[in-house]
Amino acid sequence: MSPSKKYLFTPGPAPVPPEVLLEMSRPIIHHRTPEFSAVLDQARERLKPLFGTKQGEAILTASTGTGAMEAAVINLLQPGEQAIFVNGGKFGERWGKLLSTFGIAGHEVKVEWGRAVRPEQIEDALKANPNARAVLVQASETSTCAIHPIAAIGEVTKRRGVMLIVDGITSVGVFEQKMDEWGVDAFVTGSQKALMLPPGLGAVAMSQRALDTAKSNKTPRFYFDLLKELKAQRDEHTTAWTAPVSLVFGLNKSLELIHAETLPRVYARHQVMAEATREAGKALGLRLIAPDNPAPGVTGILVPDGIDGGKVVKFMRDTLGVGVQGGQDQMKGKLVRIGHMGHLSPFDMLVAVSAFEIALAQAGAKINHGVGVAAVQARLARSI
Repeated sequence: MSPSKKYLFTPGPAPVPPEVLLEMSRPIIHHRTPEFSAVLDQARERLKPLFGTKQGEAILTASTGTGAMEAAVINLLQPGEQAIFVNGGKFGERWGKLLSTFGIAGHEVKVEWGRAVRPEQIEDALKANPNARAVLVQASETSTCAIHPIAAIGEVTKRRGVMLIVDGITSVGVFEQKMDEWGVDAFVTGSQKALMLPPGLGAVAMSQRALDTAKSNKTPRFYFDLLKELKAQRDEHTTAWTAPVSLVFGLNKSLELIHAETLPRVYARHQVMAEATREAGKALGLRLIAPDNPAPGVTGILVPDGIDGGKVVKFMRDTLGVGVQGGQDQMKGKLVRIGHMGHLSPFDMLVAVSAFEIALAQAGAKINHGVGVAAVQARLARSI
C-alpha cells in the first residue's frame, strides 16, 4: 500500500487548519509596521484566556516550547539559587537539565512514568529544601501521557511563598488552565500543539510577581530577556528582535478559530477524542501508561508483550500514512502515543484506531479487528 493521503496524530506537531495555512501564505510584511502591530496585539490578547489569566502578560518568543522553558528559567532564577523540579518523564527531566545548565541547584521529585506527582511530595521537598525559590512541573507530561495536579500544587506553593513555573505545552488549548486562580507565575507553551501552528513560536505567560522577580534577576540573558521582549510587545507593539511574521499571523488566525468555536467546546472536543482513544485501547485488551491521570491531548497505549511498538509506529507511518509516535527511554518499543490535539475532530480517531489495529496485527498481535473502532464509535455516539 502506498499512502496517497497522510494523517497526523503525533503528540506534536499537530494538524494545521487550512485557514491558518492560507493566512501564513500571505505576502510577507515588515515587522516594524502598523499592520503587524495590530495583529501582534490582537494575538497576545486572544492568547491570555487559554492560559486562564487576566492579570498576567503573554509574551511571544521566536522559539519552540523548549526555548520558552529556558526563558522562564533564566528570567526567574539565577546561579546559586535552588529550585524543586518534578521528573515524571522526558520533559520533567528537561527542567532539571535547564536548571543545571544555568548553575541553579535543582532538587528532583522523582515520579514513576505515567503517574501524577502528589502535592505532599512537593510539600516534603520544600520542607527538605527551605531555600528553594520555585517549583517547576508539567501540566501535561507529553512523554508519558499523564497530567499533574497543578491546582493542588499551586496551593502548596502559594502557602510557602515560592514561585510556580509550569510547562503547558500539551495542556494550553487542550483543557482548561487557570493561571491566576492556581497561582502560576510562569506558564509556557509552544505553537505546534493545540495552537494549531507549525513549530517555531513559543509563549510565556508571566504573573506580576514573576515580572517583578525578573527585574532583579542577574542571570545573563540577551535573546530571551522577557522584560525587554515585553516592553517591545506591550509598550511598542512590536518585538524586540526580528519577528516570525508568518507564525504570528497564523497564531492570530488559529486563535480566532478557537474562540469562534468557544473554549468550552474546544476542551470538550479534546476530551471526547481522548476518551474514545482510551476506550479503544481497553477494548483491544491493552493497557494505558497513565490509567489514573490520563492527558486529554495524547493517549499512550502499551503494546502487547513480545510486540515491537517501534515497528507498529513505522508501519502506520510508512505503509498506512498515519503518523503516531512511540515511547522514549524505557518506554521505547513498548508504547504507542496517539495525539488528539489541534485541528482534529472526534471522527478522525476512527482513522487512527483503525490503522493502529491493522499495524498491531501486522506486527503479530492477536486482536479482533474492529473492536477498537467500535469502541470509538460507541463513545462518539454518546456525545451526539
